Amino acid sequence: MKLKYVWSAVLLCASSYSTKVNAQTIPKEDLIFYTSYWKGERFADGRPKIPDELLERARNIGIEDAWTVLRNEGYNNQFESGWKLVHDDVPVVGRAVTALFMPSRPDVEQNIKERGAKQGRKGNTNAWPIEVLSKGDVYVADGFGKIKGGTLIGDNLGNSIYAKSGNGVIFNGSARDLQGLSKIKGFNAFVRDFDPSYLEEMTLMGLNTPIRIGLAIVLPGDLVLSEREGVLFIPAHLAEKVIATAEFIGMRDVFSHEVLKSGRFSTGEIDSQWTDEIKLAFLKWLEKHPEQGKLTRAQLDEFMKKRTW
Repeated sequence: MKLKYVWSAVLLCASSYSTKVNAQTIPKEDLIFYTSYWKGERFADGRPKIPDELLERARNIGIEDAWTVLRNEGYNNQFESGWKLVHDDVPVVGRAVTALFMPSRPDVEQNIKERGAKQGRKGNTNAWPIEVLSKGDVYVADGFGKIKGGTLIGDNLGNSIYAKSGNGVIFNGSARDLQGLSKIKGFNAFVRDFDPSYLEEMTLMGLNTPIRIGLAIVLPGDLVLSEREGVLFIPAHLAEKVIATAEFIGMRDVFSHEVLKSGRFSTGEIDSQWTDEIKLAFLKWLEKHPEQGKLTRAQLDEFMKKRTW
């Protein structure tokens, strides 16, 4: 397939789409091309729609476990650290809605805003990604690391974002009104810094396009998983596999800690490929701890034969 995406057309939207679904700024077929490994449901604009049930499960897995699974699959450029947070204990988990910002250039900014006005868009371009958010989405923006004058949201937009998505934001840029943002229950922002300045000299150059966040590549629809140490962007087609494997790793770790403390098995036995005796003990342990989830012997063997975790 020949890609039509070029920088001169990065804000091109097919006129046949309605205003509400005209969220993307690359052709729908290109977005599907970039995310072609995803075989599930999609939004009207082509963005992968990871099921809500997986989003809920993702909230209970560890980011280190998920990162291990991705690395083992060969996905080495999906994690970014070095953030400042509104709250240390509020994770941001959901489907990525991506935005690409660049330094302003008068002629380009005027054209973008004029076309946006014809499409019914209102306000500055940093508010446009908010218009397309749905429940479970995460507004992920590359603001090229700008701090002063790079404040993509304040508390007004923060309230709007949370009302539409029930989620927070990930910005390679900054935010303002930290005190106001901290009062939004359930909201969090991962940003490079906070600054009292207003947004200036920045223009939205891509909405729901592939973007870079630090050293990570992010595609629309990726599963965003965050903890204090950083943010992981999981390709949509790997979300279920990563979640299931991370759930297994979590179960295994709880079991391992218990049997090591009791002295039933040694560290060498637990940290090596498990024997049949350990596997049977693990399955019996799961029967006594249903809160940890369920696993058949076949599923356990499938997890264990791939590699030692």
